[in-house]
Amino acid sequence: MAAVAKMQPTLIVLDVMLPGASGYDICKILRTKKISTPILMLTAKGQEIDKVIGLDLGADDYVTKPFGVRELLARIQALLRRTGGSSVSDQVLDEKPFKIGEATIDPKTFQLKRGRAVEELTAKEVKLLQVFHAHVGEVLSRDKLLNEVWGYNYYGTTRTLDQVIVQLRKKLGDNGGEPKHLLTIHGVGYKLIV
Repeated sequence: MAAVAKMQPTLIVLDVMLPGASGYDICKILRTKKISTPILMLTAKGQEIDKVIGLDLGADDYVTKPFGVRELLARIQALLRRTGGSSVSDQVLDEKPFKIGEATIDPKTFQLKRGRAVEELTAKEVKLLQVFHAHVGEVLSRDKLLNEVWGYNYYGTTRTLDQVIVQLRKKLGDNGGEPKHLLTIHGVGYKLIV
């Protein structure tokens, strides 16, 4: 309950079997407090009555164990679509032009302008730069960047991200031996310095 109040999540995945109060109890308390965050219940109980109880108490969907990770992710995405929530990867990022060093990035035209040079950007490059710009100075893990730009259903490798970073450094004029803007934080990920 404290975590929900503090973090205000976009979606809650709630197991029925918890130490102390059950997931049913937590769900009921959340709905009594008028917290409308979508709730996906997890349980080993597959009986119809168990599902009905959870849904009657205010859960939005129900997954019975055992389940596959892909099914869980698909249900989360579907629930977010239905309830108007957004996953991190679906969040609308600022569409206004912004600067990184000497470069100006325009998300609407998918262009990066540096002096007289104009570079065309891919959709992934634009979104990646937007994510970095929204978190200037923060170290962002490779997993976080992959989730935010490629989405939670992406099962590729972090090598894809590394290759896009190399291309962005070239376009930013930041591809020397020691980049000034897109910094590698070894063993973790990347950080943007404007």
